Formats: sequence, C-alpha cells, structure tokens
Amino acid sequence: MSTERNPAIRSIMMPRDTNALGSIFGGHILSLIDLAAGQHARYVAPKKYVTKIMREVQFIAPVYVGDSVSFYCSTIKTGRTSITIQVDVEATRGIDQLHTSQVTTAEVVMVAVDSNNRPIPIFEEI
Repeated sequence: MSTERNPAIRSIMMPRDTNALGSIFGGHILSLIDLAAGQHARYVAPKKYVTKIMREVQFIAPVYVGDSVSFYCSTIKTGRTSITIQVDVEATRGIDQLHTSQVTTAEVVMVAVDSNNRPIPIFEEI
C-alpha cells in the first residue's frame, strides 16, 4: 500500500511573483490555493465551482524564488452544494530539492454552480 501523496497542483516560483521583501507575494500563493481547491473539488465531483469562502489561511514560512511549491488537498466536508477543502502547502527548496517545509495552510469552501452561477447539488439527488 502506497502512502505517497499527490498534489492537486505544483508550481515553481518565479521572480515575477516576489514582493518588495524578496519573498513570494502572499496574494500569489492565495491564487494558487484557490486553483488547487477548485481542482480538488472537480476531482471529487466534476462540476463548475466558485470559491465561497477562504478561511483560516495561515502563512507559516516564506516561499522563495526557485521553490517547488506543492498544494495538497483533502476533503473536510461535503454538503449538498459545497465542498470544504483543506489545502496544505509545502515548498521544496535547495539545489538538491530535498528540504521540504510546510509554508501555508488554508480551508476553502467551493460551491458547485450551473451556467447561470446558481448553486446546484454536487451529487445527483435521488
């Protein structure tokens, strides 16, 4: 049995993503958290999703240019029209890419919507 985790998304941080302090801009990480949560929601149930809430975002450690940042998602709760997702963000850094640190964590609520952006059931109702 494999215990390997697969990230919803992974991205290399580039110089264009830095803030005035030289680390990666928090807003860029938030955007990637949103993308990862949406990807995870579509994996749980293939629908169109919008972000309802992003809460409990904790920036634990900085992210730097060249870091490989992985966004790991897990389902906390599935409601009728929404999915609450935990997103754990880890940065792998260094020339050898062997040092990994948790850098951010967040809880995101995604809502399934129809073509008019109205909430719809995630799973078929019986």
